[in-house]
Amino acid sequence: MNQPIRASVLALAVAALTAACGPEQAQHTPTAQVAAGDASFADTFRTRLLDAKDGDVIEVPAGRYTFDRSLTLRVDGVTIRGAGPDKSVLSFKGQKAGAEGLLVNASRFTLENIAIEDSKGDGLKVNEGEHITIRNVRVEWTGGPSTKNGAYGLYPVKTRNVLIENSVAIGASDAGIYVGQSRDVIVRNSRAEFNVAGIEIENTVNADVYDNVATNNTGGILVFNMPALSQQGGAIRVFKNKVFKNNTANFGAKGTPVASVPAGSGMVVNSNDDVEIFDNDISDNATTNIIVSSVYSTGYKDDKAAKDFDPYPERISIYGNRLSGGGDSPDGLDLKALKTAIYGLSGHFPDVLWDGYANKDRKEGPQICIRDVSGVVNADGPGGYKNPSQDTKPYECELPKLPAIDLKRG
Repeated sequence: MNQPIRASVLALAVAALTAACGPEQAQHTPTAQVAAGDASFADTFRTRLLDAKDGDVIEVPAGRYTFDRSLTLRVDGVTIRGAGPDKSVLSFKGQKAGAEGLLVNASRFTLENIAIEDSKGDGLKVNEGEHITIRNVRVEWTGGPSTKNGAYGLYPVKTRNVLIENSVAIGASDAGIYVGQSRDVIVRNSRAEFNVAGIEIENTVNADVYDNVATNNTGGILVFNMPALSQQGGAIRVFKNKVFKNNTANFGAKGTPVASVPAGSGMVVNSNDDVEIFDNDISDNATTNIIVSSVYSTGYKDDKAAKDFDPYPERISIYGNRLSGGGDSPDGLDLKALKTAIYGLSGHFPDVLWDGYANKDRKEGPQICIRDVSGVVNADGPGGYKNPSQDTKPYECELPKLPAIDLKRG
C-alpha cells in the first residue's frame, strides 16, 4: 500500500491493535539442507544479470548463495531458473545495500523454481514490465513476523499481463503477494502465510485470484483502491480460495495503511468497484470473514485523492461461498464495542461487515449484492456507527458475471 491512511479499514480512531500472544511459526515445508554455495557463483550470477541479453536463460544450481546488496536486471526477455525453491536459495540475510532482493525493470521476464530469503526490503520487485511470469518461487523472512521484515514478498507494480502461480510468501511486513497499478493479472495456486496482508490486489484492472491459500496473516485477501494513485482498479474475481484463521497480530510499520488492517480479517474490499467473490472457503477469521468498506472509514480527506478516485465500493457481488466461524473477537476497541452493542458479549459479527458508506447521488445505490451468508451488518459509518442495521433486504440483488482473465502470451 502506497498511501498513508490514519485509522483502521473499518474502525474509526484506533490504529493501535490489541496484540495477541506471540505468533506461532509458519507451517510450511522447511528449507532443505543445501550446500553452502559457492562465492564465485554468486559473483558470476550478479555479472550475468548485468550482462544479460534478450533470450538468456540463467540457471541457478542447487545451493545457498549469499548477497549483501540488491541484484538488478534491466534487460527484456530473460529467464532465471533455479533447481527448486528449497534447493536454490538467494539469501540476503545481513544485506547492507539496496532496497530489494531482486529488482527487475524489464518485460518478458520469468523467475521460477527458486527462493529469496531475508531481503532488507522487498523480496522481488518487478517495475513497469509486461508479460511477467513468477512460478514456483518462495519469498520468506525466516525469523518469523517482524516489523523489521521487508514490506513486500512478490511485488509486480505498474505491470501488465502478469502470472503468479505455485508460489509462497511468508513474513512480509506489508503484503506477501502484491500486485499494484497493473492490468491483466492471474494469481493462482499459491500460499500466503504470516504476512500482514496475505494477497493484495491494489489499484489494478482485470485480475483473477483463485486456488490460493491465505492463512495466519493479519488479513487474508485484500482488494483495494488507494486514493492518491493515478490508476483506479476494478473487475477483480476472487474465487476457489481457502481463507482461514487470518488472526496474526498486525506487525506493519506504524503509519502505513496496512498497519491499520484489523487482525482477523478474512477478505477485505476497500473503495473498489466490480468485485466478484464466489466459491471460496472462508472461516475462523476473528474480526469477520468479509469486510466491504470505503476509505472514508479511515478519516481520509478528498483533497488527498487523485482526480478520478471513487471512494465508494460499488457493484460488489458475494455469493456461493462456504463460510463458518469468525467474528467472535474483533480487533480494535471500536469494532469490539460495535460487536458488543449489537450482539452482546458472547455474540459475533455475521459473515459480512459493511461500513455503510454509499454515494447518495447514485440512483441505483451501491449495488452490493450478497447471498449465501449468515448475515450482513451495515455498521453505519456515516452516522457515527450509532445505528447499525442487520436488514439483509438491501443486498438482495444480482450482478452480471465478470469475464475470466485471458493472459495473451507471445
